[in-house]
Amino acid sequence: MDWKLELVYVPVTDVDRAKDFYVNKVGFNADYDERPSDNIRFVQLTPPGSACSISMGEGLLDAPAGTGTNLQLVVDDIHAAHDQLKSNGVDVSDIEVLPWGHFVYFADPDGNKWSVQYIPWRNAGQDAGQGGAGAAP
Repeated sequence: MDWKLELVYVPVTDVDRAKDFYVNKVGFNADYDERPSDNIRFVQLTPPGSACSISMGEGLLDAPAGTGTNLQLVVDDIHAAHDQLKSNGVDVSDIEVLPWGHFVYFADPDGNKWSVQYIPWRNAGQDAGQGGAGAAP
């Protein structure tokens, strides 16, 4: 049996502001934005190339905005990711080089924290298990 993580909830205060940030600044695809009832709004956004999406909305959960904990994306080019975020107006950190990967960090308007990881040995064709691949900083 496969167990696939395909949706992560990101708690936000203003759904339209958050959707605009993730779609127009970070570059996620807007998959779904519907109101199945007057009290519920469900928005689903997916990073390009990802099998896992994020969701946000109204009437879905009681989690306080900004409590999304250390969400992580993995990219093939940390410099291109950094440049894209910065040029789109995201307050992104400088590139941090660590033994288990290269990282940049940012937060959405509600303070949900994200890291973007580049794993050099994956692109070099080495064993992906070296250096703690996929390990969070």
